[in-house]
Amino acid sequence: MTLPPPLPSAPPLPLDAERRALLERLTRDLDAATLWWLSGFLAGLASPAAGKASTPAGGAETPPAPARPEAAAETLTVVYGSQTGNARRVAEALFTAAGERGLKARLLRADAYPLAELKRETRLLIVISTQGDGDPPDDARGFVEHLAGRRAPRLEGLHYAVLGLGDSSYPKFCEVGRVLDARLAELGGTRLTPLGEADVDIDTVARPWLAGVLQALEALRPALSAALAGGDAPQAGRNAAAAPSGAGLAASREHPAEAEVLVNLRLTGRGSDRDIRHLEFAIDPARLDYLPGDAAGVWPRQDPALVAAVLEATGLDGDTELTLEGETLPLHRWLGERRELTRLHRPLLKAQAERSGSAALARLLADADASAALLRDTSLLDLLLDHPAPWSAEAFLRQLRPLSPRLYSIASSRAAVGDELHLTVRHEVFEGPRGLRHGAASHHLATLTEGDSARLFIERNERFRLPADDSRNLVMVGPGTGIAPFRAFVQHRVAAGARGRHWLFFGNPRFRTDFLYQTEWQKALKAGQLHRLDLAFSRDGAEKVYVQHRLAAQGAELWRWLQEGAHLYVCGDASRMAKDVHAALLAIAGQHGGLEPDAAADYLAGLERAGRYARDVY
Repeated sequence: MTLPPPLPSAPPLPLDAERRALLERLTRDLDAATLWWLSGFLAGLASPAAGKASTPAGGAETPPAPARPEAAAETLTVVYGSQTGNARRVAEALFTAAGERGLKARLLRADAYPLAELKRETRLLIVISTQGDGDPPDDARGFVEHLAGRRAPRLEGLHYAVLGLGDSSYPKFCEVGRVLDARLAELGGTRLTPLGEADVDIDTVARPWLAGVLQALEALRPALSAALAGGDAPQAGRNAAAAPSGAGLAASREHPAEAEVLVNLRLTGRGSDRDIRHLEFAIDPARLDYLPGDAAGVWPRQDPALVAAVLEATGLDGDTELTLEGETLPLHRWLGERRELTRLHRPLLKAQAERSGSAALARLLADADASAALLRDTSLLDLLLDHPAPWSAEAFLRQLRPLSPRLYSIASSRAAVGDELHLTVRHEVFEGPRGLRHGAASHHLATLTEGDSARLFIERNERFRLPADDSRNLVMVGPGTGIAPFRAFVQHRVAAGARGRHWLFFGNPRFRTDFLYQTEWQKALKAGQLHRLDLAFSRDGAEKVYVQHRLAAQGAELWRWLQEGAHLYVCGDASRMAKDVHAALLAIAGQHGGLEPDAAADYLAGLERAGRYARDVY
């Protein structure tokens, strides 16, 4: 069986920035039912019959009837849940591939999927990532909860397939995908193909899974299969909008743009235990256009000193030429530009244990908690030095995962900074047993100087957008580098003359050394551009105070803002901060809104569905 080509990035929207902004303003506060009606109405306008609408005696055109959003028996539904964009990209590739094979399909983000239609589905494909400790992405929580709950319908007529995305360095690898796959079978569904579990090197699993799914779908349509076998495949792109002229200019994950460094400034003061940088890049807006809330994808280059140390630890020659996936490079370039050297994964640990014959490493791998700690706290270099093993250049290269880009929330608005892009980056530095170890992308960025360049692309984040109504108030919770998108939000709203108020909650260890963008926020307060600022510096007092404690202290006023229609945003650490903030919000809804726990949870879920509670967590 011939595998499909590598998964492409999604084509840019066939809209320029101005039209995209108009579309977002139009649709921002619409509920799901209205969005579905609108999608059908627009589909009617785009159909050939739309141009032939009848004209009544009065001369006014009668618009075509909106298409019903019900899932037809022949329709393939592709649903995705994505935190960082990877699941979305795979789902879009799957949707496009289905169209190329003549399959009628629709593509939906999980939070836009009409749950009432589930019982009528006959062909369903789910691509979903797992976050943190086995959690679904924010845009899929309602979908997952519905399927897991008592209201989920029987699905005897459903053929389905699930692709889970995850990171094998976490204990609950692809947990959400596993849960959904098992639950759909429990409800009576029939698998088209076994569950796919993709690690960080997504294509390795996603491509054969995609090929298997398409083969299974074609087997359900014998006539179509025969046509495809005879070479009479339909024209490509039946389901996908044609890319606009010149769309190839836009930077993508596969084709990033080089952006020149204008500024690399340390934000934290002398004596801080963390190194947080403010970076400014000059951009070509034709290649790197963005909106507040978007992220920048950064393709890192590994530290040359680390590459040299890994080569020394393995005893391999960096000049050895190796060919992999049609590309030939010397080993030192493979390690420096194409492979992960700062993150471990379980298959590598297992291979190192087998090759080294280390009993100590084998014992660690046999203990779930110990192996999780090893993955979390040990660098590749220390693993190679602690448990030496014989490797050939090719075997070692194949055992390493492909290098992946890192995403950083953009800290600027083009309305304020023009053709620039700003980032707020914490330089990840760890004290290892043999000295300092660094994060790949953060070290790459922290060591750039003026005139250097970085390879960037834009990762859209449609769930983390400013409200279309500029009179709406904003409540922003962003400790640490989570402050980044809120700098962009306030810049954008000030430049637009927005009427709404801004309330920021910020936290970090110490006021004196770790108050990021302190001067900017103080000026904004004085100018009336920032209306409230609550700070939590956890190491400045006898007791540790975090942003969730500030939220609780201001609970009555925060509840009043929410009741008046404010939009609430949270950005930062997913493992602890975001959960603690969510718990604080539930408590506020109970204490100041008089809601029982279930009602408080429903209230926050309602805010989320309405686009008034958005999280950008990592």
